[in-house]
Amino acid sequence: MFGLGNPELGVVMLALFVVFIMFGFPIAFTLMALGVFFGYFAMGDLIFSLLVQRTYSVMTNDVLISIPLFVFMGYIIERANILDRLFRSLQLAAGPIPASLALATLATCAIFATATGIVGACVTLMGLLAFPAMLRAGYDVKIAAGVVCAGGCLGILIPPSVMLILYGATAGVSVVKLYAGAFFPGIMLAGLYMLYVMIMSVLNPALAPRLPAEERNVPVTTVLWALLTAFAPLAGRIGAALGSIIFGLATPSEAAAMGSLGALLLAVGYGADYAKRRNAILVQAYGVSMGALLIYLLLCGFTELNVDRRVLVVTVAVTILVGLALLPGTSFSLNQLKESVFLTARTTAMVCWLFIGSFTFSAVFAYLGGHEPVEKFVLALNLSTTGFMVLAQFIIFVLGWPLEWTEIIVIFMPIFLPLLKTFNVDPLFFGLLVALNIQTSFLSPPVAMAPFYLKGVAPSWVNINDIFRGVMPFMLIVIVSMIMLYTFPQIGLWLPTQLYR
Repeated sequence: MFGLGNPELGVVMLALFVVFIMFGFPIAFTLMALGVFFGYFAMGDLIFSLLVQRTYSVMTNDVLISIPLFVFMGYIIERANILDRLFRSLQLAAGPIPASLALATLATCAIFATATGIVGACVTLMGLLAFPAMLRAGYDVKIAAGVVCAGGCLGILIPPSVMLILYGATAGVSVVKLYAGAFFPGIMLAGLYMLYVMIMSVLNPALAPRLPAEERNVPVTTVLWALLTAFAPLAGRIGAALGSIIFGLATPSEAAAMGSLGALLLAVGYGADYAKRRNAILVQAYGVSMGALLIYLLLCGFTELNVDRRVLVVTVAVTILVGLALLPGTSFSLNQLKESVFLTARTTAMVCWLFIGSFTFSAVFAYLGGHEPVEKFVLALNLSTTGFMVLAQFIIFVLGWPLEWTEIIVIFMPIFLPLLKTFNVDPLFFGLLVALNIQTSFLSPPVAMAPFYLKGVAPSWVNINDIFRGVMPFMLIVIVSMIMLYTFPQIGLWLPTQLYR
C-alpha cells in the first residue's frame, strides 16, 4: 500500500491515530475506522470477521463484567450525597490538626476512590463541597485547587480502579493481584499528599489557616457519633468488597455485585428519616446482624475461604428486606436510581466500544508488524533494565499531556508489553508504575481533565492558570512516589506475594 511495507504502515496507522485524536475525533470509532481501513488492505475481507470476533470477545470477557457494577456502585454513592456526610465527619475529626480542611478533603477523596474509580465525579463533588469551604476558611486558591484535583485522581490507582481492570485485560495480568499490589502504593501517594500539605501549612500558615476555635473544639462525643454514622458504614462496605477480593473469598465481579447491593442499602439508609422509630430499629437490627456475620467470617470464613451458602442467602435476604422496609421513608428517590442506571449504561457502552476498537486496532497493528520498528529502536539504544523503565515511564508521562489514560492503556501498552520480557520486567510491577504515572495525565496541561472539572464548578474569579499552578507540586509528588516504588518494589509486590504464593 502506497509503496510502504507492513511495519511502516503500522507506524503510519499509529501516527494517524494520534493526529485524529488531536482533532477531537471519538476515540473508539477512530480506532475501529483505522483498524478496518488498514486491515482491509492487509488481510482483505477477513477484517470484518475479525471485527465480529473482537466484539464477541469483549461481550463475553469475564474480567470486564465488574466494570459496570463498580461504576454503578460509584454513581449510587455519588447520587445519595454520602460523600457530603463523610467529608463533614472527617472535617470534625481533623479539626485541631493544621490544614484540617485539606486533610479531610484528601482523606475523603481516598475513601471515595475505594468506593469508585470515577475521577470526574470525585473532583466535581469535592469542587462543590470542599473547595468553597477551603476558600471561605482563607486557604490559598492554588493549594486548595491542588488538593481537590490531586485527591480526586486517586481513583485511578486505588482499588477498585477501572484503569487496573483495563490494564489487567490488556496485559493478561490478574486483576486481583493488581488490586492487592496497588493497595500500599495508593496509601503511600495519599500519605505523601497529606504530608506535603501539612509541611506547607506549618512553614506558611497563611496558605492553610487553622479553623476558628469554635469549629476546632468540638466535643469528642460529637466527633465519634459523626464518624460512627457517616464513616463507619461506608468504610465497612468498602472493606467487605475489597477484602473479599484480596482474600480470595470472591471474584472482582462477585464482589462488585455485592458492593452495588450494599451501596443501594447505604443510599436508602443514609436517606432514611430516623425520627421514625421504626427506621432506627431496622437499621440497628441490620447492624447487629452484619456484625454477627463479620465475626463469623473472621472465625471461619477467612481461614477456610469457604462460606456456608445458607449464610450468604440469609445475608442477602436481610439486606434486601431492610432496604425495602426503609424505602417508603427515605429521601433516596427512584429518579436518583434511574440517573445512576443511565450513567452506568453510558459509561459501560463507552468502555465496550473502546475495547472493541482497541482490540481491532491492536490486532491489525500486530498483523502489520507495527511493533517491530519500535522494538528495534528501543533495542538499538542498548538500554539497561533501569534505562528502559525510565524511557517507558517518560514516554507515558509525555503521552499524558495530549491523551487520556484510556488511549494510553489500550493503544500504547500493547507496544510496551512485548518488551517487558526482553528486559525481564514483571508486568504486574510495570502496571503499578503505570497506574502511578497516569495520575499525571489528569493533572498535566493541555488536556488536564481534573483542573477543567474543577474550573467548571469553581467560582468565576478562580483562574485556570491558578489551578494549573496548584497541581504542579502534586505532580512532582507523583514522580517522587514512582521513584520510591521503583527503588523499593516490595511496596507494591509484598502484599500480592504474601497472599498468592
